Amino acid sequence: MASLNVGNLGEYLREQRRQAQLSLRQLAEQAGVSNPYLSQIERGLRKPSADILQQLAKALRISAETLYVQAGILDERDPDEVETRAVILADPSINERQKQVLLQIYESFRKENALDTPADEMPSKTN
Repeated sequence: MASLNVGNLGEYLREQRRQAQLSLRQLAEQAGVSNPYLSQIERGLRKPSADILQQLAKALRISAETLYVQAGILDERDPDEVETRAVILADPSINERQKQVLLQIYESFRKENALDTPADEMPSKTN
């Protein structure tokens, strides 16, 4: 997985918040996070969890996947893979450690299956 680029995430969140015409306090309240914590995220001082990103995405009415990519949790990949990863990260019934383990297992299966598929049978990626 890509490393977390917290500064870019914060800038992106701030821009999305401004476009939604929300104050920092309003977004914090809607997302269920503290005002100081959201401020620290926007300034690049904190790394929010996938759950917090999901709450922020919901409050901003944007895709959680978009925030996951901005945060470096997800790479821009084929849509099916991104969707699967986003669903795993958004599942409230499993904790963060379990999510990371599940993503690692999922990635290992994808790599294993890619090795088993001849290059001429691989689906082409469009980006």
